[in-house]
Amino acid sequence: MAIDLPSTDEINAARERITSLHNRLCEFFLARDEMLKLMVTAVAAQEPMLFIGRPGTAKSLLVSVFCQAIGLAEGDYFEYMLTKFTEPSEIMGPVDIQKLKTGQYVRKVKGHLPEARIAFLDEIFKANSAILNMLLTVINERKYYQEGVPLPVPLVCMFAASNEIPDFGEFDALKDRFILKVETLPVRASHFYELIRFGIRFETRAFAKERPWASDCTLDDFLLIHRYLLNEVLPRMIDQPDAELLGDERMTKAYKTLIAVLADELKVEITDRKLIKLYKLIVTQAFLFNGGRVTREELKILRYCGNNFADVQKIKSFIEERLDSME
Repeated sequence: MAIDLPSTDEINAARERITSLHNRLCEFFLARDEMLKLMVTAVAAQEPMLFIGRPGTAKSLLVSVFCQAIGLAEGDYFEYMLTKFTEPSEIMGPVDIQKLKTGQYVRKVKGHLPEARIAFLDEIFKANSAILNMLLTVINERKYYQEGVPLPVPLVCMFAASNEIPDFGEFDALKDRFILKVETLPVRASHFYELIRFGIRFETRAFAKERPWASDCTLDDFLLIHRYLLNEVLPRMIDQPDAELLGDERMTKAYKTLIAVLADELKVEITDRKLIKLYKLIVTQAFLFNGGRVTREELKILRYCGNNFADVQKIKSFIEERLDSME
């Protein structure tokens, strides 16, 4: 059956609105351009993204302003801070007591994760095993269970944050789902005066209930791009010969070489899932910001594929040095 794809004009208009959104948001956050580009890419690719950093580095603010900028309705956004005492009902919704009396174990999901299109979970690695199992199903399969019956969730992208990445094995599956792990470093040392100005301007706008970052880009633009990527762009890319799987022999060779070095020399775990998802993210960012042509800029996404905090720190400089040395 033929798939009804959007026109080229529709795709180009959606792509322009998304890139304009990125540029607009960069005006309101100091030294967060790359992070915002990764956020936009993650939503278009519908892949989760993890922020790593100390409190006070604008992690939750980035997500909330992004959602405001695309005009996301209140019920479409779910935000929660996890602790080791957080119960599944706080995330997935409380059990319906009236139905429980009749023997039905059904959750009231309104206003909770199962109804969200964008979600932000702070301190995600403080979740207990019961919540972890639910999150894995929601992130990976886009579903949750009511009385043993799988029900779809409308989740487009999950953002999460943590002060650290634990080494405990019970978190390995969850860590592997978050291909993008981005360190949010303080900018005080390098942007002392600008930081004060940006921060005060932001507070005065918030006090006045202003949202100057509002744009004409909506979540529908991201859904349109994602649909086009899966039905048109990615199938066309993988039809190329092995040596041109990224559309260019040089970039394809660099990708394969960097993956091998990360795995063999730096001992970064590159699972089969991660290899595929990294490819998808690289192609997505290239399509949004570079007309579909993969360059060294897109390969920089490999800087964020570490599984633990030590990986995150050592990979970034290594990838940058290797890419800079490319002819």
